[in-house]
Amino acid sequence: MRGLKSTLALLIVLVGLGAYIYFVASKPKEDTASKQEKVFASFATDKVSELKVKAASGDVTSLKKDGETWKIVSPITEKAADSEVSGLTSALEQVDIARVVDENPASLKEFGLDSPQVEVEFKSSDGKSNGRLLLGEKNATGGNVYARRNDEKRVFLIPAYHQASLNKSTFDLRDKTLMTFARDKVDGVEVATGSDTVVIAKAGNGWKLTRPLSAAADESIVDSIISRLESAQMKSIVGEATPADLKKDGFDKPAVTATLNLGSAKATLVIGGKSGDDAFYARDSSKSTIVTVEKALVDDLTKKVDDYRRKDVFEGRAFTINHVELAGGGKTLAFDRVKGKDDTSPDTFRKTGTTTDLDKDKVQNLLTGLADIRATSFTSSRAGTGLDSPVLTVTFKFDDNKKEEKVVFGKGGKDAYASTSDPGAAKIDADKLDEALKTFQELTK
Repeated sequence: MRGLKSTLALLIVLVGLGAYIYFVASKPKEDTASKQEKVFASFATDKVSELKVKAASGDVTSLKKDGETWKIVSPITEKAADSEVSGLTSALEQVDIARVVDENPASLKEFGLDSPQVEVEFKSSDGKSNGRLLLGEKNATGGNVYARRNDEKRVFLIPAYHQASLNKSTFDLRDKTLMTFARDKVDGVEVATGSDTVVIAKAGNGWKLTRPLSAAADESIVDSIISRLESAQMKSIVGEATPADLKKDGFDKPAVTATLNLGSAKATLVIGGKSGDDAFYARDSSKSTIVTVEKALVDDLTKKVDDYRRKDVFEGRAFTINHVELAGGGKTLAFDRVKGKDDTSPDTFRKTGTTTDLDKDKVQNLLTGLADIRATSFTSSRAGTGLDSPVLTVTFKFDDNKKEEKVVFGKGGKDAYASTSDPGAAKIDADKLDEALKTFQELTK
């Protein structure tokens, strides 16, 4: 009987515990984040039309919105850095009160708010959301910053990470783009490093080296140079140039001079001497202001002429080739691509002038292997390359037979070389040439 009572008591306890878990644990948790008070509850980023920022450095910068862009109107007149302004306004919109410290402080000095380190004032286009936020010192733990609104007495804490987004100097807020140009207008690139000058000109849809030699240019390299100049940023502003400054800062013997030809116009960036270990002096040739740039920009622009040359031996790709002629070792082979009857039918390859189909897998491997051959280096002379007695000559017609190219392959000892219409010869991977020769021999049996 006593055991039965103990069992019943235990059952009652378990039922009670289950009920507690159901009603307490299953109760929706309060969203504490949603209860945090925003410093500016009515702030709307898209409505802000004016900003004034006093930074810890002492800079006071005034900005106004002009259409969809921001401009600095004081202490200088310059285009603003959209990303910096966007970060600042986003911080104003998101900043919340971590904790109210004092509703009616007797003194602001203990919070560093008698002389705020940072002040951000904003005005909206509709006049409904105006205000100013003042930031003082960090609290003892360093995780929060004392702050207040100009229209309130209370002092509160905000997360310290917002301070970095709000504490912006005039230089931080200005557009730091070194060169402004219309990329689609670029039809020539000139890069001078010391006594070496490389000149590249637009050639149809591609690029061609014109100095110090005439050769096909690597489109990806040229595009990367243009992109690098387009995205280049000033690191700091030194000041207005005087003749003495130009010589002192190394502009009499520039490290790099990069010029973009834009039809009848030009945009030129001149990089002078070093400014410390990780920067160089620089200037837009159309302006008198001297700035500094990161050393990485100089490194990216300092290339040898071979770096600009096209490395692909063939312009045509395996899937664009329509007609092929091969000759080597006393044998020849010519064949054409025969398009499949529909999108689901594969292309085949047929000996030119016959009805004989070739092994399409072998042909496809041959074309892919040849099209993938790249130059590992270049030589100005063909002596010792074996190109005077070619082991293979390949002619491609591609892009619906609109284009044609011819490449000659030779062997000089263990090395392999290719010759195109460009001067000199390209050293290539000998294994790739051997593989092509092997497939060629198999197709001509």
